[in-house]
Amino acid sequence: CVCVCVCRSLIYQHRWVKLDAEYLRYFDTEKDVYSKRIIPTVSITGVVNVGEQKFEVVTHNRTFLFRAECDSERSEWVTVLKSCVRATSLDVTFNPCVSYEMRGYLELRGLRSKLYTVVCADKVFLYKNAEEYRLGIGITSIDMNVGNVKEVDRRAFDLTTPYRIFSFVVYWGVFVDQWVEAMRNSIAEALSNYEVAERIWAEPSNQMCADCSAAKPEWAAINLAVVFCKRCAGEHRGLGPSISKVRSLKMDKKVWTEDLIQLFLALGNERANQFWAANVPPSEALTLNSSSEERRRFITAKYREGKYRRYHPLFGNQRELNNALCINVQSSDVCETLALVFCGAEVSCDTGDPELASPIALAQHHGQNLQVEFLTQNRNTELPRSEVKVSIDRVHYMAPPSVTHNGFLFKTASMARPITEKKGKEEFSRRWCVLNDGNFSYYESDKNATPNGGLKMKEIVCLAVNPPETHGYDHTFELYSDAERLYLFGTDNPETMREWVKSIAKSFIPAAAEDLLLKDFERIGRLRYKDRLNREMSRLGWFCLVGSSLHIRLEEHTTDETIDLQKLLELSIQPENEVLVLVERGRTLYIEGERKLDFQGWAAAIQRAAGSTGDTLSQQQLTEADIPVIVERCIHFTTQYGLTSEGIYRKSGVNSKIAALLEEFRRDARCVWLKEGEHQVDDVSNVLKRFFRDIEEGLFGQAADSWLSATVFSEESSRICQYRLLFSNLPRVNQATLRALVNHLYCVQRFADLNQMTLHNLAIVFGPTLFQADGQDYSAGRVIEDLIQHYVTIFDVNEQQLQKQLDEITYIIKLRDNLTPKAGTGSGDFICTVYLEEKKETAEQHVKIPATMTAAELTFEILDRRKITVKEKDYWCCFEVNEKEELERPLHCQEKVLPIFHSLGTDSHLLVKKHFSMEAMLVYLASKVEVSKHGMMKFREERSLLGLSTGSFNDRYFILTSTSLRLYKEIRSNRPEREWPVKCLKVYQGIKRKLRPPTCWGLTVFYENEKQEKQERQQWYLCCDTQNEMREWFATFMSIQSGGRVWPAEWLKSRAANHSVPLDARFGNVSLIPLRGSENEMRNSVAAFTADPLAVSLISQSQPGSANHTANHTALCSQTQ
Repeated sequence: CVCVCVCRSLIYQHRWVKLDAEYLRYFDTEKDVYSKRIIPTVSITGVVNVGEQKFEVVTHNRTFLFRAECDSERSEWVTVLKSCVRATSLDVTFNPCVSYEMRGYLELRGLRSKLYTVVCADKVFLYKNAEEYRLGIGITSIDMNVGNVKEVDRRAFDLTTPYRIFSFVVYWGVFVDQWVEAMRNSIAEALSNYEVAERIWAEPSNQMCADCSAAKPEWAAINLAVVFCKRCAGEHRGLGPSISKVRSLKMDKKVWTEDLIQLFLALGNERANQFWAANVPPSEALTLNSSSEERRRFITAKYREGKYRRYHPLFGNQRELNNALCINVQSSDVCETLALVFCGAEVSCDTGDPELASPIALAQHHGQNLQVEFLTQNRNTELPRSEVKVSIDRVHYMAPPSVTHNGFLFKTASMARPITEKKGKEEFSRRWCVLNDGNFSYYESDKNATPNGGLKMKEIVCLAVNPPETHGYDHTFELYSDAERLYLFGTDNPETMREWVKSIAKSFIPAAAEDLLLKDFERIGRLRYKDRLNREMSRLGWFCLVGSSLHIRLEEHTTDETIDLQKLLELSIQPENEVLVLVERGRTLYIEGERKLDFQGWAAAIQRAAGSTGDTLSQQQLTEADIPVIVERCIHFTTQYGLTSEGIYRKSGVNSKIAALLEEFRRDARCVWLKEGEHQVDDVSNVLKRFFRDIEEGLFGQAADSWLSATVFSEESSRICQYRLLFSNLPRVNQATLRALVNHLYCVQRFADLNQMTLHNLAIVFGPTLFQADGQDYSAGRVIEDLIQHYVTIFDVNEQQLQKQLDEITYIIKLRDNLTPKAGTGSGDFICTVYLEEKKETAEQHVKIPATMTAAELTFEILDRRKITVKEKDYWCCFEVNEKEELERPLHCQEKVLPIFHSLGTDSHLLVKKHFSMEAMLVYLASKVEVSKHGMMKFREERSLLGLSTGSFNDRYFILTSTSLRLYKEIRSNRPEREWPVKCLKVYQGIKRKLRPPTCWGLTVFYENEKQEKQERQQWYLCCDTQNEMREWFATFMSIQSGGRVWPAEWLKSRAANHSVPLDARFGNVSLIPLRGSENEMRNSVAAFTADPLAVSLISQSQPGSANHTANHTALCSQTQ
C-alpha cells in the first residue's frame, strides 16, 4: 500500500493504492474501506515505465497512468506488478463473477446514474455499466460477512455495513425480493464454515456433484452418502427426508460428526455412484446446463425409483439379504452394506442373537463405527420403488398380504378439510368395497368390474372411528391419506363397521406395532415425534387413542408406552409449526403430523381426551397423585388465601361467578389458574362444594350407605376400624381425593380461632355436600366429623409431616398479615349511573360497582332490580355509548366494568339493552371453520389540520386474522400498507354523521400502542356496503378478542343463579349457625342436630326459648343446602 497519483484526464489525483493477489485498488484516503476503482490482477497485460516517477498499468481495454513519489518507489511498484502479471495467466474474456447469483442495474441513492450490481459468492461488486462488468473493471466490492439487508419499501432496500449504508432502488419492484434473497444468501455464504467442506472435498470424487458433475458441491444427502450442488439439492429436498436427508457442508456443522465425515471419505461419490448410477443411459445423464425439470426427473428416477442402481445378486430374497447384511456389518465394507440396504435388506432385521438383536448392535460390538453411522442414518429411509416385479418389504409399510375383506359401505365424496358438520344420509352413496393385497377399492355395485376409486394401504396415515350417531349413519369411520384427503364411510350395523376397521387397521399398521390393534381404539395411525433428548430430528411412531389413554409404539422400543392424557401437566399446540406438546412429569413429547389434515384430527381428539370425559371422579382431569385438578387447585387457593377468612365454606359467593368458574374447570381444568384479585375465596370455596355435590356417584361411591351406617357404632374405636375398612375398598381416585380433602379440612379447623370454622361447623357444611343429602340426617355430618377428628389414625398420616405442613401454613398466614394492609369494607367500590334501554331520568339506576364486577353481573343486577323476565333468545348486554362520536360498543360478558367506567368521558355512559344483532352474529360465527375475514371496505383515517378534520373515504382491502388487521391498497397488493395487532384495537359500531360516510353501516376503530415511552392513539373509520357485512366484521373482531367466547352458553342459567344472590358477596348470606359463641349455642342453632344424641343432650340443658331459634335456622339450612 502506498500513496500515488492517478492520472484522470491528464490531471493527477492523490490516491491510496492497495495491491493484493487478486485486485489492484485505489481509494480516496488510506482510511476508506470502499475503493474508487478495482482492477483484477489477471486482467493486467503489462506494466511500463513512462518517464520520471510514472508508470502505466495496461489492461486489455484501457491504460491506467500512475505517478509515484520518487523513482525508487516507482521501481518497487513496477517490480511487484510485473511479478503479479507473470503469476497469473491472462484471459481476455475474464469475468470475476462468472458464477454470479444475481446481476443487473440498481440505482444507488446519492448518485445520479445507475450502477451495474453483481452478487457473487460472498461479495457484492459495483460496476459503472455492463460493459465494464464484462471486462472485469469495477468500482468497488463489498464483503458481505459484515453486511445486513433490510427492505425499505416496495422498490428499495438497504445494504448496511459498519462503514456505510448502501441504499439501492430497484427499477422493477417485482425483483426486490429476488435482490434481497440473493444478498442474504451472499451473507450466509460469507458466514459459512468451510472446515467440513474442505474435509469432505479431500476425497477427489467429492469435488464434483454426484448428479450433474458441478464443481465444489456444497450439499449432501447424509443417508445416501452422496455430495451434490445447490441446484440438485433443491430437487433432493423435493424427494422428502424419508428418501434424501439433505444437509449443508457449510452451515449444518452440528450434523457432521467425525464418523459421518469419515463415512463420506470412505464411500465418496465415485463408489456411491457405482451403485446408484451403474446403468445411466447417456441420453438421460445430467449436465451443468440441465434444466430444473430435467434434474427433477433424473434425481427422482435415480433415488426414489432406483432406476439406475446396480442390483445385488441376492435382490428379491429377503432372508438372504438380511443374513448377508448381518455378516457384512461386522466388516469395514460400507459399499457392500449400501448395496444390501438399498436393495431391500432390513436395517432392523432380527440377527438371531438375543444379546445383539440388530445389525446396528452387531456393528457396534465389532467396533465398525462407519457401519453403525450408515445404518443409523438409514433406519427410516424409504427404499427405492423397484421396477423389477419382486416383493420388497418396506420398513414402515409392512402389510400382511392375507388381509382381505369385502362388503357394502356408504361413502361420501373425499374432502380436503376436516368435517365440521353432521353429514346426512342423503350425502352418502352405497358402494361395494373390497380390501385385498394392500389395496382398498370401491365399486358402483358388486356387479361392476372397474372400481370408481381406491386407496393403497401404504398411503393411509390415520384411521378414526367416530362416536355413534355422529352422522346420518349411526356408525362411521374416517380414513386419512398422505395426499391430504379424508374419506368418510358409514354403516348402520356396528358389527360390520368393527370388521372393516379391524381389517383396514391390520393392513396398514406394521407388525412391530400390531399390539395396538388389540385395543378398542378411537383413532390409530402414524405420527412423527421428537422428545426432549433429541429435538433436532423427528422420528416415526405409531399412536393409538383409547379413551383418555394414548398408546405409543416408538422407534427402537420393543414395548408400547402409555400416556394418561388426563394427568398431563401441560397440553398445548404450537400453531406456527403445527406441533402438539405433551408435558408429563420428567418428559416432554413433541408430536408432528405427517400432513396438516390428519394432524388437526389428532390434535382435536387428544385435546378432547385430555379434558374431563364424564361426570365421575375418575373421569376428571387428574394430577399425578390421582386427585382431580379442580379439587387440588381449589384447595391450594383456599389454603393460600382463605384460612383466615371468617366463615370460610359457610358464606355464599356470587352464583354467576361460581357457575362460570365451574364451567371453566369442566371445560379444561388444566388451563384454569386461580389468582388472588381475580378470584374471590368464597367463590372458589363454593366451587369446591358444588363440584362434590354434583359429581356423579359422589365421593363415597356406591358404598355411601355403608359409611353412614358406621355411625351406629357407639365405640369410637369400632367406628374408626369400619372407616379404615371402607376407605381401603374405595376406588383409587376416590381414595386420593378423600385423603386430600380431609387433610385440607383438618388444616382449616386447626385455624378455627381465625376463621371460626370449628370441627362441628365443617361437618355441618360438608356432610350433606359430600353425601349429596338434604341435611336432615346428621349421620353424614357425624361421618365427616369423625374423619376430620381422627384424620391421623384413619389415613395412617405421618404426624411429623402433618406438623410441618401446619407450620408452613402458619408462616404463610403471618407473612400475608405483614405484607397486606388492612382495608376498609367498602374500599374499591364506586357508585355508577347506568341506564336501562335509553338515557332518561326514569331509566337511571345507581349501582355500587366493586373492582371485580363484570359486564354480565352488572346486566344481571339491572334486570333483577327492574324484575325483567328474560326469554331464551333475549340477548341483554351492557353497552358503552358515546353520544358525541355517535357510536356504541357492547361490552364482553367477562369484561371488568370499573376500568370502563373510569375511562368514560362526559359524553359517554353505560346502557343496558337488548343486543338485537347477537343471534345473527352467533349464527355467522358458528358457520365459520376458521375465525378470520377479508374483503373490501371504505377507509378513512382521522387527521387534524389547523384543528379541522381532513381526509376522505377510499376503498381498501383488509385481512383480519387471529393476531392482526392488515390494510392493502388493493386485492393484488403483495405487501400491506398498514398492520395493527388485534389486541390493541377497540372497535365501536357507528360513524359520526358530520364525516359524511358513504354508507350508514360503519365501524369506528381506536388503536393504542402498548409502549410506555411513547403513547400513540389513532382513530379511523371503516364503511361497509351492507348491514350484514358490518355485522360479520364486528362479530369476527369480537370472536378474536374474546378467544371465541362471544356469548356464554349457560347465560340464562347463570342469570337464574345470580338472581337469588345479593350483589355484594362479601357480606354473604345469613349463616346457618353462629360463627361466634359457645359450643352449646352453636349446637342449639341447627335443627339437623336433632338426630345427634350429643346435640339432644345439649338442647335439653338449654333455655326453653331456644327451640324457636332452632326452627328458624331449619328453614335457612334447607334453603341453602
